[in-house]
Amino acid sequence: MIRHIVFFTAREENREAVRAGLSRLTGISHATKLEIGENLKRDQWGNEVDFIVYGEFETEADLAAFQQHPDYQLSTETVKPLREMRFAADFDSDQAVTRPLGVTPELA
Repeated sequence: MIRHIVFFTAREENREAVRAGLSRLTGISHATKLEIGENLKRDQWGNEVDFIVYGEFETEADLAAFQQHPDYQLSTETVKPLREMRFAADFDSDQAVTRPLGVTPELA
């Protein structure tokens, strides 16, 4: 499974328009799960992110199809001029670390 996570920042006056633009993504059927969330801003070290897009896709081809969908393009055209920063990451959850790894002597 491919997990797609994108973080956005936006000025206060653009937040509702960014939220509405991102919400278009939820109508695209290629994801097995797609959520648009607002950062609760409770982290002790950094709270710069305003919005999070979290998606799960069965395959990389599904993610690519999602990103080629007309609603994705419309969302991008709406949000890009209104957001300040965007950070994205994709990873294969089948390859993810899910338990503690051995501790090496130099880290002990």
